[in-house]
Amino acid sequence: QLQLVESGGGLVQPGGSLRLSCAASGFTLENYVIGWFRQAPGKEREGVSCISSRGSSTNYADSVKGRFTISRDNAKNTVYLQLNSLKPEDTAVYYCAAGDRGRVPVRGSRWHDQVLYDYWGQGTQVTVSS
Repeated sequence: QLQLVESGGGLVQPGGSLRLSCAASGFTLENYVIGWFRQAPGKEREGVSCISSRGSSTNYADSVKGRFTISRDNAKNTVYLQLNSLKPEDTAVYYCAAGDRGRVPVRGSRWHDQVLYDYWGQGTQVTVSS
């Protein structure tokens, strides 16, 4: 059974940090581009960041550039998203997704196109509040 499982979410004060993890089971992540997406209450799901299959290329939404960092450890079959300098507007459910490395243009304008991603996790809640 192919599965992605996110973890690491929680409640944090503004300015704080969290590290989200996305672990795969049933398949090898190294063949896939991994994207992180988020959905805030009442809003559409949006792309946050993505990373190429070997970790050599990344991309970020403008709203998180300089604050979030995506990385991966293929030996552990896990991708991470480090969230720093968190703001209340970062509050959302965060999802990871896997897309074929031949289809998702990590450095292109469509990296956040959700139809390009084949497998999705169930999400982890991040709440930024004082």
